[in-house]
Amino acid sequence: MIETYKIEGDGYHPFLIREGWQVAQLNYQEEQHIDNIKKLDVHLETDEVFVLTKGNSVLIAAKIEDGEPVFELQLMEQQKVYNIPQDMWHNIAMEEGSEVIIIEKSNTHISDFEFFELSKEKQIELKEKVKTLFNTVK
Repeated sequence: MIETYKIEGDGYHPFLIREGWQVAQLNYQEEQHIDNIKKLDVHLETDEVFVLTKGNSVLIAAKIEDGEPVFELQLMEQQKVYNIPQDMWHNIAMEEGSEVIIIEKSNTHISDFEFFELSKEKQIELKEKVKTLFNTVK
C-alpha cells in the first residue's frame, strides 16, 4: 500500500508522475556545477518546487531586463521548501553529492521549457556570486 522510492544515478529523474503533477529527484551532475552553467530555463505552465535533501545547492532566479538577466540567488537549506513561480527564469548550481527533490506539473520535463543562453560576462558574474555563497558554508 505504501510506495517507496530510492533514486540513484546522476541527473534528473522523474519518479512519481500522476495526473497533473510529478515528483522528480535531481542528483548532482556535471551540468549543474557552477563552472558548467551556461543557460537558464523557464516553465510557462507551472511553478517548480525545490527541496534540498543532501549537500549544497544554490537556487538561481532571474528576470530579463533589457535583454540581460538580473540574478537573485538563494543558498538552499536542507528540508526547506523553495518555489520558483511559473514564468521565472532559473537554474540550480550544485556541489558534488547534492540531491534535490522537485515537484512540478506533470510532463514539465517533456515540453514546458524554454532556454536563455548566458553571455560569457553573465556566466562569470553568476559563477562569482554562487562561489561566494558556497564559501559561506565551508
